[in-house]
Amino acid sequence: MISTRGSNNTLARIPALGVRVLTLMALSILLMVLDHKQDHLKTVRRVVEVAVYPIQVIVESPFRLWEWLAESVADRNQLQLEVGRLQAERLLTSAQLQQLTALRAENARLRDLLEARTRVRDEIRVAQIMAVDPNPYRHIVVIDIGSSDGIYDGQAIIDANGIVGQVLQTGLMTSQAILISDPSHALPVEVNRNGLRTTAYGTGEFDRLDLPFLPNNADIREGDLLVTSGLGGAFPAGYPVAVIGSINRIPQAPFADVSARPSSALDQVREVMVIWSTENTPVVND
Repeated sequence: MISTRGSNNTLARIPALGVRVLTLMALSILLMVLDHKQDHLKTVRRVVEVAVYPIQVIVESPFRLWEWLAESVADRNQLQLEVGRLQAERLLTSAQLQQLTALRAENARLRDLLEARTRVRDEIRVAQIMAVDPNPYRHIVVIDIGSSDGIYDGQAIIDANGIVGQVLQTGLMTSQAILISDPSHALPVEVNRNGLRTTAYGTGEFDRLDLPFLPNNADIREGDLLVTSGLGGAFPAGYPVAVIGSINRIPQAPFADVSARPSSALDQVREVMVIWSTENTPVVND
């Protein structure tokens, strides 16, 4: 036999469910109308909003966290780009400042040359030092003017502070010059204070010249200025050469141990002046 009890119960429930749904719908409509006209459910809505708010916060938290993370990553990337741009600008500014410092130093040297030029009575020509001999035992430099500019061997070279050296060998466009600090160089000088004449020899050190042939009883003092004597014809007279630095008078020895400090910074000079003087300009015979 087939049982009909279960089917009868199902059929009995269907009308009951329909009645319940219709009742709930009617009740909902009634509540909506009353709330719209008389606002009786305002307090209920507020209570429900307060009760539901934590749930809303919990539901929205993952989305807000994602948005915050996305904004943080974007901000971090933007900051990294900004830091990179600022670092590049800082490097560029540093390079420009270095160039500006070099230009200021060059301008200062050129101003010194111009001021020195006004004090020089002889004809001069400004030259740049192009190269330096890598041999540490030779103080030889190359300047950017040569025989096409009228340069000749033995010509005196000065800077704003005094004697630098002289032309050693001329080329067509460039010339080699020897500094007064070279060990093979000798320069006739005199003490500016009293006219005492002697010879200054290069030592291979940029900041020291030796005066080996001054007697122990010579009238010479520390701080005395040595100038070119004009003897020998290579250097015109009266140009600063060095300042006496130390004097060691040796008993029972014929000569004192005397050294001097060159007036020019021979290891730093970049621009020089070549002198044409009536005292040392060579005469060309036809």
